[in-house]
Amino acid sequence: MKDLRNLRSAAAARALSCAGTLQRAIDLLGFVQADPIRAPARAQDLILRHRTGGYRAGDLERLYPRLDVEEDYLYAYGFVSRRVWRLLHPRGAGKASAFESRVLAAVSDLGEAHPAELEAKLGSRRVTNAWGGLSKATTQALDWLHYRGLLRVARRDGGVRVFAPASPLPETLPPERRMRERILALANILAPVPLRQLRAMAARPLRRYFPGLGTAPGFLAAMIKDGELLTVKAGGEIYVVPPGCDLDAEAPRRVSFLAPFDPLVWDRERFERFWGWAYRFEAYTPAARRVRGYYALPLLWGDDVIGWANAAVSGGRLAVETGFAKARPAGAAFRRELEAETARLAAFLGAGL
Repeated sequence: MKDLRNLRSAAAARALSCAGTLQRAIDLLGFVQADPIRAPARAQDLILRHRTGGYRAGDLERLYPRLDVEEDYLYAYGFVSRRVWRLLHPRGAGKASAFESRVLAAVSDLGEAHPAELEAKLGSRRVTNAWGGLSKATTQALDWLHYRGLLRVARRDGGVRVFAPASPLPETLPPERRMRERILALANILAPVPLRQLRAMAARPLRRYFPGLGTAPGFLAAMIKDGELLTVKAGGEIYVVPPGCDLDAEAPRRVSFLAPFDPLVWDRERFERFWGWAYRFEAYTPAARRVRGYYALPLLWGDDVIGWANAAVSGGRLAVETGFAKARPAGAAFRRELEAETARLAAFLGAGL
C-alpha cells in the first residue's frame, strides 16, 4: 500500500532522471509528444531538456536524421523510439485512393519530398478534412500514407516535415505480443498510470487493429496476472507500473519548469489528484478567459507542482513570471532553486538574463 505522496514523488523522480545522451533519453522514454507552439520552446524540446545532458532547444530536429527515432502517433503525435515505432505497424488495412497512390509514387521517385514539391508536381487543390475544414489534398494524402507506415518523416525543413518512403519492417511481432509490448510502452511513459486511463488508451487499438484479442479490461487483467504489469492502490485509485519501477524513489529538491505535455503532467485527472489543483492548457483559450497564461509551464518544486511559469525571450533576454496555486514558498532554498532553473532555461534557449 502506498499513498499519493509516494506515487507523485516516484513519478517526479522518473521525470527528472537524466539519461545522458539524447538517444538514450528517447529510448528510455519511448515517446516524446510534439507540439508546434514555441513559447518559449516546442514541447518536445522542453520535455527532453530535463532528461538529456546539455540539451539545447532544437537539438532533436537538428539531430533527428542521425537518431534511431521516428515521428508517429502513439496516444498523441510525437517522436517514438525505433522499438516503439515497430509496435505501431502495420496499422489497419485500407486501400490507397488513386491520388494517394500518385503521391506515394511521386515521393518514391523523388527519394525525399517537401510538401511544396508535391504541390508543384501534383497541384494544390483542397479537400475537406476530418474536422470539416479544408486541407491541401497533398497534405492529407501525406498524412494518410505516413499514418499507414508507407512513408516516414526523413527530416524537417524549417519545421516542415520532409517525407521519404518507409522501409518494410524486418519482422512483425505476433498480434498478442505486439499489443502487450505496446501497453508496456504506455505504462513506462506515464507510470504510475491510473488503471482506468490505461484501459481507455488500450481500448482503441484493440478494437480497431486487434479485434480478436478481446477487450481492454480483460487484456490488462491477463497482463497483471502474468506479472507483466504491477498494480498499487493509493487514494482510492488503482495505478499501474511496469516491473522495475521504483515506487520508493524520492524526487530531487529542485525547481523544474515542465512542458504542458510532459508525461508527469499529461494526465490532467491524475494531476489534480496528485497535487490538489486543476491545471489547464490555455493556448487555445480566448485571452480574456485565461487564468494562468498562454503557455503556462507547470512549476515543480521537489515532488510538488505548486504553480506555473510563463517564459518569454525578448531582445535576447529571458523573462519568467511565476504564479502559485497557493502561497509562494518562503525561504532561501526555493528562491535559490528558482533562480537556478531560470538560468538553466536561459542556457537551453541560448538567451541571456
